[in-house]
Amino acid sequence: MIHFHIITLFPESIEPYLKASIIGRAIAAKKIKISYYDPKRFIGKSSRTQDMRVDRRPYGGGPGMVLRPEPMLNAVKKAIGNKKGVEKIFFATDGALFDEAMAKKLSKKKDVLFICGHYEGVDARVFKVLSAGGGSSFGGKAKKVSVGPYVLTGGELPATTLIDAISRHVPGVLGKAESLEASRVSSPEVYTRPEVLEWKGRKHRVPKVLLSGNHAEIEKWKKGRKNSGG
Repeated sequence: MIHFHIITLFPESIEPYLKASIIGRAIAAKKIKISYYDPKRFIGKSSRTQDMRVDRRPYGGGPGMVLRPEPMLNAVKKAIGNKKGVEKIFFATDGALFDEAMAKKLSKKKDVLFICGHYEGVDARVFKVLSAGGGSSFGGKAKKVSVGPYVLTGGELPATTLIDAISRHVPGVLGKAESLEASRVSSPEVYTRPEVLEWKGRKHRVPKVLLSGNHAEIEKWKKGRKNSGG
């Protein structure tokens, strides 16, 4: 079983998706486990009002708020404690681009931790502490990962995307039909009944090769469509 740990201010924004469909069934079958850690619950105690906030204004100025390091690190400590070999992932536009190869590699891990930033991001010292290697109380280095060349309002959607993609490679998560389909050549074009779609006076037909029953030709057609981008 692989255990996903999510540090997020807004677990309610992604929990419904992860409880549904294939991922939900995988959780019920104990193929994967998902735990949430809200930094607001790890602020600690202080007599100073400003220290009871999870975010503060950035040094040097800026339009938004930055997540304070102490609540984030306390949440990480609660999530993974002294566990070894935990993959710790930050979401950043300058990170390694997430792909299928990375998904397969991460599916072999027992614990994967996601740091979901919000607002203007997370205090940079959190990444430095988690990337200190042997000098870190958390062990191992953290990694920066990007899901694309754009900026989102938080790391919750990227975390959900990675969990979905990684879980597909965990044995037993996909059903028999889905596993069979995963082993075939994928195509950007798929068709189902009816064979001829009549829409606003025009007929749209399913490609003949898909009706031929010739699996070798069908796989060849799919490869061609995939390589041509559709």
